[in-house]
Amino acid sequence: MKIVIDDKIPYIRESIGMITDNAVYKKGSAIGPDDVRDADALIVRTRTRCDEALLRGSSVKFIATATIGFDHIDADYLRRAGIEWMSCPGCNAASVAQYVRSVLLLLKRDRRVRLEGMTLGIVGCGHVGTKVLDMARGYGMRVLVCDPPRQERGDEGAFVTMDDIERECDIITFHVPLTKNGAHPTFHLADEAFFNRLARRPVIINTSRGAVVDNGALLNALIYNKVEDAVIDTWEHEPDIDPKLLGRAWIATPHIAGYSADGKVNADNMVIDGLCRHFGLRRPPLIGPPPLPRTFVPAGNDDDLRLQLYNPLDDSARLKASPEDFEELRGNYPLRREMV
Repeated sequence: MKIVIDDKIPYIRESIGMITDNAVYKKGSAIGPDDVRDADALIVRTRTRCDEALLRGSSVKFIATATIGFDHIDADYLRRAGIEWMSCPGCNAASVAQYVRSVLLLLKRDRRVRLEGMTLGIVGCGHVGTKVLDMARGYGMRVLVCDPPRQERGDEGAFVTMDDIERECDIITFHVPLTKNGAHPTFHLADEAFFNRLARRPVIINTSRGAVVDNGALLNALIYNKVEDAVIDTWEHEPDIDPKLLGRAWIATPHIAGYSADGKVNADNMVIDGLCRHFGLRRPPLIGPPPLPRTFVPAGNDDDLRLQLYNPLDDSARLKASPEDFEELRGNYPLRREMV
């Protein structure tokens, strides 16, 4: 069996070696038709566009993306071609929630914001949004949730409209997939009209997909003081991000909110499960995340410990110093754990 794999997927090589001795590791954006022509399976991240241009005439029967997002997957073509595919929903939900928690703790520590009683708006309350909801309530925050698909399904919970989010929130965080069609498209959900309707000057957090927030409109909102601050992890036109928006953002990171070792290992295990299930293979042992260095000394205070484990200002400083290294910073991300 030949498997072509994005070479920036960590921790997976030993398990793959127990499945096949014919694994090809390559930069995701460089995987091309010649690489997959005689492959049986393809394991990717968001940088590999899985469509007819890549796969026509290939022997690929199974594709796994080690990500929660799948807008790089042409599902219609794969269905027509008889290629099974999977993503890893929820794999890094705790990691993204850790990122948002750290942002809230930085607001509390550095901006002297009192979280208790502030209103947080969550747009999209799936795997990630649910964890953010529970975490924010734990800080005594008032939380409003806007999720029209869940509301229409009759899911349990109190849901509000985007009008409520725009009118009442001090912080707005986006956790939706990127869609352009259907009843509730999310492409440029936060556009110029959205920013013009804001009743307060909220902090905007985007860890979903870059184009959920119109980056040009967000820049103007920052320039004209329609928002207090911007925390941006996902950008339009990655890796060629807007340098003006980069300079204006309080926290600017290279699409790594879900990049804890714990989240990556979750994705690896889900991918291995799917691969073995599809081909009827015996599953190798579960992959575990690497430990923190022995020199790590946990802080005694809970807030300090959480920021010790992950402070997004560190990633922000690296990106602002070298925006041209966006992909390098993403692909060679340092060890980050969600817990001691």
